[in-house]
Amino acid sequence: MNATNNDLDSLERDLLARAEAAGDEASLETLRVEALGKQGSISALMRNLGQMSPDERKTYGAALNVLKDKVSEAILTKKAALAEAALERQLQAEAVDVTLPPIKPRIGAIHPVSQVMEELAAIFGEMGFAVEEGPDIETDFNNFTALNFPPNHPARETHDTFFLDAKGEDGARKVLRTHTSPVQVRTMLKQKPPIRMVCMGRTFRKDSDATHTPMFHQIEGLVIDETTSMADLKGVLIAAIKAFFEVDDVRLRFRPHHFPFTEPSAEVDVGCDRSGGQIKIGAGNDWLEILGSGMVHPNVLKNCGIDPDKYQGYAFGMGIDRLAMLKYGMPDLRAFFDADTRWLKHYGFSPYLLPGLAQGIG
Repeated sequence: MNATNNDLDSLERDLLARAEAAGDEASLETLRVEALGKQGSISALMRNLGQMSPDERKTYGAALNVLKDKVSEAILTKKAALAEAALERQLQAEAVDVTLPPIKPRIGAIHPVSQVMEELAAIFGEMGFAVEEGPDIETDFNNFTALNFPPNHPARETHDTFFLDAKGEDGARKVLRTHTSPVQVRTMLKQKPPIRMVCMGRTFRKDSDATHTPMFHQIEGLVIDETTSMADLKGVLIAAIKAFFEVDDVRLRFRPHHFPFTEPSAEVDVGCDRSGGQIKIGAGNDWLEILGSGMVHPNVLKNCGIDPDKYQGYAFGMGIDRLAMLKYGMPDLRAFFDADTRWLKHYGFSPYLLPGLAQGIG
C-alpha cells in the first residue's frame, strides 16, 4: 500500500510539473489526454480499483480522485494563465497612443465631377470670382428670352429641350435649364455692376452618346464692368486652363462663332498632343475645342436692366464632365452616371484632400 501511495505521489509531481511547464494550450491538451483521457495514466489506475479489496478500493479511490482533481485544476489554471498572457501580448502589440491625433477612416469617395467643381472654384476664387447658384428648373425668360434667343430658335423646340407642364406667370412653360447661363441672368437682375462671378451645376438636353448625356454639368463665368475686354477674357482663360491642367504653358485659339447671348462670339481651342492614344494639354501641334466665350450681347444687358452704353462684359462656358475626362483619362462620359461603385472607387478622390493652388489642384 505504501508503494502504491508513493507511486501516486510521484505521478502527481510529474503531472503537475508538466502542467506548470506547458508553454501553450496544445501542450496542455496533450497532457490532459495522457493523464485524464480514456487511455490516460490516471484512468488506467481507476480501472485497477476493481481488483482491490473494499478497504483498499475506498482509500486508493479517494486518493485517485484527489489526484484527478489536482491535475484538472492545474491544467485549467495554467490554461487561464496562458490566455491572460496572450491577451497581454496582444494589448501590448495593439497599444494606441491616445495623445496622438485621431486617424479618420476613409468613408466613400468624392465623385470626379464634385472634385473638378472644387478645383474650378479654387482657381476662379483666387482670381476674384464669386460662386453663384441657381435652380435646375427655370423660366422661359431666364433660360431663353433674357439671353437673346429669338422666339423661333431651335433650342426652344422639344427635340432639344426638356419642357415641364408647369407654366410661369407669363404663361410660358418652365424648362429644365439647358445651360447655367440663367444663373448669370439672375445675378445681373439682383446685383448692379461690377459683377465677377462663376456658376456651376447640372444642365439638361436631349442628347446621349459616348460624349453626351441628357444631364451634364457646366461652369460659366461672367464679368461686367465699364472697361473689361476680350483681352481680359483671354488672360483669365489662359490662367485658368494652366492652373486646372497643371501645365506651365498653354496655347489658345479663338475661332469666330455665333451664340445668341454674346457678340462677338468665339469658340476656344486648346493646344494638345493626341499621339499615343492620349490627349495631353499644353503639348503637341493639335487642337481641341474646349469652351465657348464672347462679349456679352447688349440685348442681354438691356434685358437684365443694365445700361449697355455704360457697361460691357464677357462670358465663357465649359463642360465640367469633359474637363474631368481630359484631365483624369476617362474614356466614356456615360460611366459618370452609371452608379457603379467600382468606377467611383477607381476614379474617386479622398474627401480629406481639398484642392488648393498652393499644394496643387489635382
